[in-house]
Amino acid sequence: MSRQRRAPGTGSFCLTLLRRQLILAARRPIEIGNPLLFFAMVVALFPLGLGPAPDKLADFAPGILWIIALLSSLLTSDTVFRSDFEDGSLEQLLLAPQPLYMSVLAYIAAHWLITGLLLALVSPLFALMIKLPEQAIGVLVGGLLLGTAVLSLVGGIGAALTVGLKRGGMLISLLILPFYMPVLIFGSAAVQNAIAGYPAAPYLAILGAMLCLAIALAPLAIAAGLRISVDA
Repeated sequence: MSRQRRAPGTGSFCLTLLRRQLILAARRPIEIGNPLLFFAMVVALFPLGLGPAPDKLADFAPGILWIIALLSSLLTSDTVFRSDFEDGSLEQLLLAPQPLYMSVLAYIAAHWLITGLLLALVSPLFALMIKLPEQAIGVLVGGLLLGTAVLSLVGGIGAALTVGLKRGGMLISLLILPFYMPVLIFGSAAVQNAIAGYPAAPYLAILGAMLCLAIALAPLAIAAGLRISVDA
Protein backbone atom coordinates (compact mmCIF):
# COMPACT_ATOMS: atom_id res chain seq x y z
CA MET A 1 0.00 0.00 0.00
CA SER A 2 1.58 3.29 -1.10
CA ARG A 3 2.05 6.13 1.30
CA GLN A 4 0.30 9.39 0.66
CA ARG A 5 2.76 12.09 -0.28
CA ARG A 6 2.84 14.91 2.24
CA ALA A 7 2.63 18.53 1.12
CA PRO A 8 5.87 20.47 1.61
CA GLY A 9 6.13 22.81 4.56
CA THR A 10 5.44 26.51 4.15
CA GLY A 11 9.10 27.50 4.45
CA SER A 12 10.41 25.03 1.88
CA PHE A 13 7.49 25.78 -0.44
CA CYS A 14 8.19 29.53 -0.36
CA LEU A 15 11.91 28.98 -0.90
CA THR A 16 11.07 26.80 -3.90
CA LEU A 17 8.81 29.54 -5.27
CA LEU A 18 11.53 32.14 -4.74
CA ARG A 19 14.15 29.99 -6.45
CA ARG A 20 11.77 29.26 -9.33
CA GLN A 21 11.07 32.95 -9.94
CA LEU A 22 14.78 33.79 -9.88
CA ILE A 23 15.58 30.97 -12.32
CA LEU A 24 12.83 32.12 -14.67
CA ALA A 25 14.16 35.68 -14.48
CA ALA A 26 17.68 34.46 -15.22
CA ARG A 27 16.37 32.75 -18.34
CA ARG A 28 14.93 36.08 -19.48
CA PRO A 29 17.84 38.45 -18.84
CA ILE A 30 16.10 41.23 -20.73
CA GLU A 31 13.65 41.54 -17.80
CA ILE A 32 16.57 42.09 -15.43
CA GLY A 33 18.41 44.42 -17.80
CA ASN A 34 15.43 46.63 -18.67
CA PRO A 35 15.24 48.51 -15.33
CA LEU A 36 19.02 48.98 -15.23
CA LEU A 37 19.09 50.18 -18.83
CA PHE A 38 16.21 52.55 -18.16
CA PHE A 39 18.01 53.86 -15.08
CA ALA A 40 21.22 54.44 -17.03
CA MET A 41 19.50 56.10 -19.99
CA VAL A 42 17.51 58.57 -17.91
CA VAL A 43 20.53 59.46 -15.75
CA ALA A 44 22.52 60.11 -18.91
CA LEU A 45 19.77 62.31 -20.36
CA PHE A 46 19.22 64.57 -17.35
CA PRO A 47 22.54 66.47 -17.75
CA LEU A 48 21.56 67.22 -21.34
CA GLY A 49 18.34 68.85 -20.18
CA LEU A 50 19.60 70.59 -17.05
CA GLY A 51 23.08 71.47 -18.25
CA PRO A 52 26.41 70.04 -17.12
CA ALA A 53 26.91 72.47 -14.20
CA PRO A 54 27.86 70.31 -11.18
CA ASP A 55 26.03 72.51 -8.65
CA LYS A 56 22.77 72.35 -10.57
CA LEU A 57 23.00 68.59 -11.03
CA ALA A 58 23.78 68.07 -7.33
CA ASP A 59 20.68 70.08 -6.35
CA PHE A 60 18.40 67.88 -8.45
CA ALA A 61 20.25 64.58 -7.93
CA PRO A 62 18.18 63.20 -4.99
CA GLY A 63 14.85 63.74 -6.73
CA ILE A 64 16.20 62.53 -10.07
CA LEU A 65 17.52 59.25 -8.68
CA TRP A 66 14.40 58.49 -6.68
CA ILE A 67 12.04 59.29 -9.54
CA ILE A 68 14.02 57.00 -11.84
CA ALA A 69 13.98 54.21 -9.24
CA LEU A 70 10.21 54.62 -8.86
CA LEU A 71 9.62 54.46 -12.61
CA SER A 72 11.97 51.49 -12.98
CA SER A 73 10.00 49.57 -10.37
CA LEU A 74 6.75 50.56 -12.01
CA LEU A 75 8.10 49.35 -15.36
CA THR A 76 8.38 45.76 -14.10
CA SER A 77 5.41 45.54 -11.71
CA ASP A 78 3.09 44.30 -14.45
CA THR A 79 5.13 41.11 -14.95
CA VAL A 80 5.11 39.80 -11.36
CA PHE A 81 2.18 37.39 -11.78
CA ARG A 82 1.36 37.59 -15.48
CA SER A 83 3.32 34.60 -16.79
CA ASP A 84 1.95 32.33 -14.05
CA PHE A 85 -1.57 33.56 -14.78
CA GLU A 86 -1.20 32.78 -18.46
CA ASP A 87 0.08 29.21 -17.97
CA GLY A 88 -2.34 28.31 -15.17
CA SER A 89 0.26 28.12 -12.39
CA LEU A 90 -1.37 30.97 -10.50
CA GLU A 91 -4.65 29.08 -10.19
CA GLN A 92 -2.78 26.09 -8.75
CA LEU A 93 -1.05 28.39 -6.30
CA LEU A 94 -4.41 29.59 -5.00
CA LEU A 95 -5.45 25.97 -4.43
CA ALA A 96 -2.23 25.02 -2.61
CA PRO A 97 -2.51 24.20 1.11
CA GLN A 98 0.26 26.64 2.00
CA PRO A 99 -0.77 30.15 3.16
CA LEU A 100 -1.16 32.45 0.18
CA TYR A 101 0.25 35.29 2.29
CA MET A 102 3.67 33.61 2.42
CA SER A 103 3.57 32.55 -1.23
CA VAL A 104 2.87 36.13 -2.28
CA LEU A 105 5.82 37.33 -0.20
CA ALA A 106 8.07 34.93 -2.13
CA TYR A 107 6.93 36.44 -5.45
CA ILE A 108 7.48 39.97 -4.18
CA ALA A 109 10.89 39.08 -2.74
CA ALA A 110 11.95 37.71 -6.13
CA HIS A 111 10.77 40.90 -7.84
CA TRP A 112 12.69 43.05 -5.36
CA LEU A 113 15.88 41.00 -5.75
CA ILE A 114 15.93 41.42 -9.55
CA THR A 115 14.88 45.08 -9.56
CA GLY A 116 15.16 47.03 -6.31
CA LEU A 117 18.28 45.35 -4.95
CA LEU A 118 20.12 45.68 -8.25
CA LEU A 119 19.12 49.33 -8.59
CA ALA A 120 20.33 50.06 -5.06
CA LEU A 121 23.67 48.35 -5.71
CA VAL A 122 24.37 50.25 -8.95
CA SER A 123 22.98 53.57 -7.70
CA PRO A 124 26.38 54.86 -6.40
CA LEU A 125 27.75 54.75 -9.95
CA PHE A 126 24.81 56.69 -11.33
CA ALA A 127 24.91 59.09 -8.36
CA LEU A 128 28.49 60.03 -9.15
CA MET A 129 27.51 60.59 -12.79
CA ILE A 130 25.16 63.39 -11.72
CA LYS A 131 27.51 64.82 -9.09
CA LEU A 132 25.77 63.63 -5.93
CA PRO A 133 28.08 64.42 -2.97
CA GLU A 134 29.88 61.38 -1.63
CA GLN A 135 28.57 61.80 1.91
CA ALA A 136 25.01 61.21 0.65
CA ILE A 137 25.69 58.01 -1.32
CA GLY A 138 25.40 55.71 1.70
CA VAL A 139 22.05 57.27 2.60
CA LEU A 140 20.90 56.90 -1.00
CA VAL A 141 21.73 53.18 -1.04
CA GLY A 142 20.10 52.56 2.35
CA GLY A 143 17.00 54.48 1.36
CA LEU A 144 16.71 52.62 -1.93
CA LEU A 145 17.03 49.25 -0.19
CA LEU A 146 14.08 50.14 2.03
CA GLY A 147 12.07 52.17 -0.45
CA THR A 148 12.25 49.82 -3.41
CA ALA A 149 10.99 46.98 -1.19
CA VAL A 150 7.94 49.12 -0.38
CA LEU A 151 7.52 49.89 -4.08
CA SER A 152 7.61 46.17 -4.93
CA LEU A 153 4.97 45.37 -2.31
CA VAL A 154 2.66 48.19 -3.36
CA GLY A 155 3.24 47.41 -7.03
CA GLY A 156 2.26 43.81 -6.34
CA ILE A 157 -1.21 45.01 -5.33
CA GLY A 158 -1.70 46.69 -8.69
CA ALA A 159 -0.26 43.66 -10.50
CA ALA A 160 -2.68 41.34 -8.70
CA LEU A 161 -5.71 43.47 -9.53
CA THR A 162 -4.83 43.80 -13.22
CA VAL A 163 -3.24 40.41 -13.92
CA GLY A 164 -6.28 39.26 -15.90
CA LEU A 165 -6.27 42.31 -18.18
CA LYS A 166 -4.44 42.26 -21.49
CA ARG A 167 -3.07 45.78 -21.11
CA GLY A 168 -2.84 46.38 -17.41
CA GLY A 169 0.37 48.39 -17.36
CA MET A 170 -1.29 51.80 -17.65
CA LEU A 171 -3.99 50.84 -15.19
CA ILE A 172 -1.34 49.80 -12.66
CA SER A 173 0.20 53.26 -12.97
CA LEU A 174 -3.12 54.94 -12.24
CA LEU A 175 -3.85 52.64 -9.31
CA ILE A 176 -0.58 52.65 -7.40
CA LEU A 177 1.32 55.79 -8.41
CA PRO A 178 -0.35 57.89 -5.66
CA PHE A 179 0.81 55.33 -3.07
CA TYR A 180 4.38 55.64 -4.34
CA MET A 181 4.52 59.34 -3.49
CA PRO A 182 5.31 59.02 0.26
CA VAL A 183 8.28 56.76 -0.56
CA LEU A 184 9.54 59.30 -3.08
CA ILE A 185 9.12 62.20 -0.65
CA PHE A 186 10.87 60.63 2.35
CA GLY A 187 13.52 58.89 0.26
CA SER A 188 14.62 62.05 -1.50
CA ALA A 189 14.36 64.06 1.74
CA ALA A 190 16.81 61.66 3.42
CA VAL A 191 19.36 62.23 0.67
CA GLN A 192 18.84 65.99 0.74
CA ASN A 193 19.43 66.03 4.50
CA ALA A 194 22.63 64.04 4.06
CA ILE A 195 23.83 66.55 1.46
CA ALA A 196 23.08 69.46 3.81
CA GLY A 197 24.82 67.76 6.74
CA TYR A 198 21.64 67.08 8.74
CA PRO A 199 20.66 63.67 10.17
CA ALA A 200 18.99 61.42 7.64
CA ALA A 201 18.09 58.69 10.15
CA PRO A 202 14.54 59.98 10.87
CA TYR A 203 13.59 59.71 7.20
CA LEU A 204 15.16 56.27 6.89
CA ALA A 205 13.25 55.23 10.02
CA ILE A 206 10.00 56.35 8.38
CA LEU A 207 10.87 54.30 5.29
CA GLY A 208 11.55 51.33 7.57
CA ALA A 209 8.18 51.80 9.27
CA MET A 210 6.49 51.99 5.87
CA LEU A 211 8.21 48.75 4.89
CA CYS A 212 6.99 46.99 8.05
CA LEU A 213 3.45 48.20 7.40
CA ALA A 214 3.64 47.12 3.76
CA ILE A 215 4.92 43.64 4.69
CA ALA A 216 2.03 43.26 7.13
CA LEU A 217 -0.78 44.50 4.88
CA ALA A 218 0.23 44.36 1.22
CA PRO A 219 0.33 40.53 0.91
CA LEU A 220 -3.23 40.38 2.23
CA ALA A 221 -4.37 42.86 -0.43
CA ILE A 222 -2.37 41.02 -3.10
CA ALA A 223 -3.90 37.68 -2.14
CA ALA A 224 -7.41 39.16 -2.30
CA GLY A 225 -6.64 40.78 -5.65
CA LEU A 226 -5.36 37.49 -7.10
CA ARG A 227 -8.49 35.65 -6.02
CA ILE A 228 -10.67 38.33 -7.60
CA SER A 229 -8.66 38.30 -10.85
CA VAL A 230 -8.57 34.49 -11.15
CA ASP A 231 -12.26 34.04 -10.32
CA ALA A 232 -13.34 36.84 -12.68
